[in-house]
Amino acid sequence: MNNIGDKLISDLTIDDIMDDLIKKLNNFFFVSKDEVKAMLQVKEVVFQRLENCIKNIDNKYFIKDGNPYFSYIHSGQYLIFLYIFSNEISKMNLISLKEKLYYLNKILHSVDIYPDVELPECFFLEHPMGTVLGRAEYGNNFMAMQGCTIGGDKGVYPVLGSNLKMYSNSKILGNCNIGSNVSIGADASIKNQDIQDNCLVFGQSPNLIIKPVHNKK
Repeated sequence: MNNIGDKLISDLTIDDIMDDLIKKLNNFFFVSKDEVKAMLQVKEVVFQRLENCIKNIDNKYFIKDGNPYFSYIHSGQYLIFLYIFSNEISKMNLISLKEKLYYLNKILHSVDIYPDVELPECFFLEHPMGTVLGRAEYGNNFMAMQGCTIGGDKGVYPVLGSNLKMYSNSKILGNCNIGSNVSIGADASIKNQDIQDNCLVFGQSPNLIIKPVHNKK
């Protein structure tokens, strides 16, 4: 077992994980020496962000021997890794490389998360095939399942609170302010509508069913 962060552990070393990523990229695209150099420049930031995300995810596959654990063969974890890498590369304005990392994430995981989208420090995608996460303001501890969509309407994008859970095939579109501790039920669709804190949401806008949830203290 190898430490790849202050507490984060993995079966591979950082160098092994990087070598594997570069091989994956080269299986689909041409990656230049300058692009490899850029990836190595940001790897420490990437692995720190990866640790900060994984250590806050309550899932048995993200913990091993009491420590936060990264497995490069766990697709949900590798998806997080690729998004964080693409997001850091986007800050360097290396358009070709960020597009390759973005495309690789689509190929491997069937998700669409553009590198310029700013996901929160901690997020988790469960069985996420077909999920599209567009431009929005994301609160921390965001979770989505398969077929979920977040996007704009006429150039206006949602603002999302913390601890948001989106269940399969749910959608949040347009001018929405979604509160904290909200769960969006399967197949629900919210468009240009606000949702208060602490509730469950079902149905389709404008005819939503909203049920308050009283959190236990």
